[in-house]
Amino acid sequence: MPHSYTQLLYHIVYATKSRHPWLAEPIRSRLHAYLGGAIRDEGGTALAIGGVADHVHILARLRQDKAVSAVIGAIKANSSGWIHREFADLAAFEWQEATLRLPSAGRRRSACAATSPARRSITDANRTKRN
Repeated sequence: MPHSYTQLLYHIVYATKSRHPWLAEPIRSRLHAYLGGAIRDEGGTALAIGGVADHVHILARLRQDKAVSAVIGAIKANSSGWIHREFADLAAFEWQEATLRLPSAGRRRSACAATSPARRSITDANRTKRN
């Protein structure tokens, strides 16, 4: 029986509630590290994580046997709880309900070629819009 190979890459963007700038440094860098672990806990691989004070960008490889909406919901819920536990002054923190998720790979592109533009956009956003 032939084997199949699926690689699902997504550029995921979600914002803080009302785009409030909750994610200043050093919270932002700690959150990015936490998000990488949360994606790993869901069976995915974070390839790049970035963002500014009011939203995050994630480039991730996700499993095909889990609904993307369920994975994102779990990541948002876990990270929101983590923020509340780690930063007492952010008790009112919330993520916005809506999430943008874009498939990142073309049919015939290699994983490296497919991730390069998305990785660049995430790292460029970090460089040009520091809050």
